[in-house]
Amino acid sequence: MHLIDALHARKSVRAFRPDPVPRALVEELLVLASRAPSGTNIQPWKVHVVAGAVRRRLEEEVLAHRETNPEDVRAEFPRMNKRKEPYQGRMRKLGKEMYGLIGIPKGDQAANWAQWGRNYKFFDAPVGLIFTVDKELDRMSYVDVGMFMQTFMLAAKAKGLDTCAQGAWNNYWTVTRRILNVPEDEYIIAGISLGYADDSHPVNTLVAEREPVESFATFHGF
Repeated sequence: MHLIDALHARKSVRAFRPDPVPRALVEELLVLASRAPSGTNIQPWKVHVVAGAVRRRLEEEVLAHRETNPEDVRAEFPRMNKRKEPYQGRMRKLGKEMYGLIGIPKGDQAANWAQWGRNYKFFDAPVGLIFTVDKELDRMSYVDVGMFMQTFMLAAKAKGLDTCAQGAWNNYWTVTRRILNVPEDEYIIAGISLGYADDSHPVNTLVAEREPVESFATFHGF
């Protein structure tokens, strides 16, 4: 697939088929993603790839912890939960469209809770990736990890796979740290679901709207 085609085709997939993804293919994608840039080439990204029994255990234990400790929704590092406009409005618009597609009415807290929990099932994808970074590094390294993740997702799309980037994995991090033996000196910052989209699921018809260039770009000297 041409890069521009991959850019247009990539989207967040929230329902996957159970078809397995071979380890060799995941490794190939990681090699491609490692071509991503980073400040002074420090390459700060670290990745835990889960499949099979380990993936199932992670899913089960995070969801169990979530049910017994529903208030323990906190990131290990500072995050902003409330955003000013236009950011809050964009979030709400996406949520309204997505929940409308899967038939969850506004105010149905039980259904909302269950759907959010699908993050911790990697949306049924056979492979999950958890990204960590050394705590001693500054915020610029988070930018580096983001570029690595984007490169990985584009490489996956070029190879016929689908993905969903998931900030949800920096919640309930105590369970993830224990199961994957993530060192104490690393933050768990995000995850990615990897697999083949279930094209029959209505949630995957959602294509998030993008703002026009004039709304975010200021040109100087042209």
